[in-house]
Amino acid sequence: MRASRTDLPAFPRSPCPIANLLDLVGDKWSLLVIRDMRRGKSTYGALLDSPEHIPTNILADRLKRLTAAGVIVRFPYQEHPTRYRYVLTDKGVALGDVLRALTRWGKDNIPGTRTIDEIDSDAARSGGDNQPQPRIGRRAPKRAGSTSSRNRRPST
Repeated sequence: MRASRTDLPAFPRSPCPIANLLDLVGDKWSLLVIRDMRRGKSTYGALLDSPEHIPTNILADRLKRLTAAGVIVRFPYQEHPTRYRYVLTDKGVALGDVLRALTRWGKDNIPGTRTIDEIDSDAARSGGDNQPQPRIGRRAPKRAGSTSSRNRRPST
């Protein structure tokens, strides 16, 4: 017996597996969140501390989307305020093959790219303290006692 058209799942664009994968994780942040989770990060704060400096609103949105898609699950680990630990599901773990393929392609075709493990290893060998890089495009925090040019008195 053939399945009727109503038995087929509804796809946002088409039944193409690549299109549907991109609908789930094709934005510029989702695979980086999954990469970090595969490396052991499991809390909002830990995921926020990625080298790419994901904005807080984007991270919150991606965690919701990945949870709704069944790629991750969340478990409360603190009650007041409620905080969650995020864990990859089998579906999320299976994206490891995709990440490895993208890593391999990037290293083969984009000169100078390095994995986080390579960067960490280089920092350890050179005795670097591996401090996070400053966020690009964000204002530096004001120093105590500093005033903006608008609030300065004109010199006489």
